[in-house]
Amino acid sequence: MNIQERDKNVIWHPFTQMKTAPLPIAIVKAEGTYFFDEQGKKYIDGISSWWVNIHGHCHPYLTKKISEQLQTLEHTLFSGFTHEPAVQLAEQLLTHLPSNQSKIFYSDNGSTAVEVALKMAFQYWSNQSVSKIKVIAFENGYHGDTFGGMSVGARNAFNLPFSKLLFDVIHIPVPLKGKEQSSLDALKKVLQNDDIASFIFEPLIQGAGGMVMYQATILDELIKECRIKNVITIADEVMTGFGRTGKFFASDYLEEKPDIICMSKGLTGGVIPLGATSCAQFIYDAFLSDDKMKTFFHGHSYTANPTSCAAALASLYLFDQPQTIENIKHIEQQHHLFLKKIKSHTALIDARQLGTIIAFEIKTNEQTHYLNSLADYISEFFISKGIILRPLGNIVYILPPYCISTEDLTYVYNAIEEFLNTITS
Repeated sequence: MNIQERDKNVIWHPFTQMKTAPLPIAIVKAEGTYFFDEQGKKYIDGISSWWVNIHGHCHPYLTKKISEQLQTLEHTLFSGFTHEPAVQLAEQLLTHLPSNQSKIFYSDNGSTAVEVALKMAFQYWSNQSVSKIKVIAFENGYHGDTFGGMSVGARNAFNLPFSKLLFDVIHIPVPLKGKEQSSLDALKKVLQNDDIASFIFEPLIQGAGGMVMYQATILDELIKECRIKNVITIADEVMTGFGRTGKFFASDYLEEKPDIICMSKGLTGGVIPLGATSCAQFIYDAFLSDDKMKTFFHGHSYTANPTSCAAALASLYLFDQPQTIENIKHIEQQHHLFLKKIKSHTALIDARQLGTIIAFEIKTNEQTHYLNSLADYISEFFISKGIILRPLGNIVYILPPYCISTEDLTYVYNAIEEFLNTITS
């Protein structure tokens, strides 16, 4: 039996209806922007392998540094112990983060980074004997699949079976262009309550919600209102961090900096799992006490895993090289040119871009977004072209590794144009 057939006997895949799904493509090798399956077919990775890969697959510098770390210290517990890669990574992350951030807490992935942030915010108030237990979040958001992440995310098909188990969250409208005031008014109304612990958001772009984009100026206003009312602000930068929006963090576009920032995905260059949550000093200070009950009782077996930290340090080194910045700017420019060319296509409701992310919302008669029947056809079309573009319902997007060539980008653009023409012909 080949890998695909063996897989069917033993594996349960994420976000997949296993009864009707076709056999998964078996990937046996990756290099740069490409995947290779067991038949030898090559695919362009147009979405950075679920948004995590920054520098390209099997980057020799990353693999070298990980190998070196594995020969020295592969893992250690992190309660009562520390190690050089964790300390060095925290030091370097803080040089890239907004200046109000002062401490790094490590976890395993994006969902856990969000869980840590929410628990920090809740316990910040609890440690001061203040009853603040409500969270504000945007409608349409996505913050992971743990129970805290599901609670602050959109209530939709993905978490419907668990809806009665999620804690109450106050959702306000996304400040889309032309609707900024309604979002601001909704926030101000909610902030009249004195039990609001925090406001969590994906800065400037909602990823899984359909690559929905909004402006930094309105987010500044929203954060400012929270600050006036003494509400903690949390930026979920799991997807937007590490250059995706054109700046190192999406928060770099803001004048008003968040109090807590969640990171993962591109943190290790997309090689090994690692999550991190940074916070301002005043958050950390609220946990310093002679009372042990004010300790932050949270941790993971693989917290600050040295091998993961070494991967992240290697990724940051590559990120700081001039070539990486040039690659990001080049992708931005190419996306912008293609956006100008395609945005008036009759098959599109909208086309939008921020940094290295470009998205196309396709016209459809269906109201549903995630479960739109067009999704399967989209995936099959691009797979047949040797391109991996996993659509969000009727929304196609490109979010490539920064090493993608002009030739490959052009090939993907041409395939998108061909696809749009097929559904309008």
